[in-house]
Amino acid sequence: MINRRTLFVTLMAALLLPSLPISIAEAAPQRLAFLGVRIQNDNEGLEPTTDAERKRMAAIGEQFTDALVTSGDYKIVPLTDDIRAEIARGQSVGHCGGCEADYGKTLKADRVAWITVQKVSNLILNMNVYIADVTTDKYTFIKSVDIRGNTDESWSRSLKYLLDNYFFERKS
Repeated sequence: MINRRTLFVTLMAALLLPSLPISIAEAAPQRLAFLGVRIQNDNEGLEPTTDAERKRMAAIGEQFTDALVTSGDYKIVPLTDDIRAEIARGQSVGHCGGCEADYGKTLKADRVAWITVQKVSNLILNMNVYIADVTTDKYTFIKSVDIRGNTDESWSRSLKYLLDNYFFERKS
């Protein structure tokens, strides 16, 4: 049998709870600095990097940032001209001993990201996406997918697969 006090507390909670203002604060999107796409051409002497591949790098960079913004979880922090120049004249992003986090700190970003496409041949490529926390300089996401064929469609589908099946999948 329920005692009077328990009954009173339950009744009051049922009556008052719907009238209380409930505020669920949405998390602000993380600020992400996208440091770009680079190609690692293992056969530069035999199969030089083409203009079509350079266009693909720009296209997947845009596809990547668009997908992150569309998710609502990220706000892309634009690179400054100074940072672009520093990236161009320095060691490769991903091989610079922590310069990625330094760029992110300068840009006041929470995360930095970059993509590397390794071209083994015109038939075998590999796409790698890296995201790191600026404060800790530790990776929060690293994933790779193999690409068969060197076309606009194969690059785009590979990035979409990687994002849909690994990046956004793990956030659910």
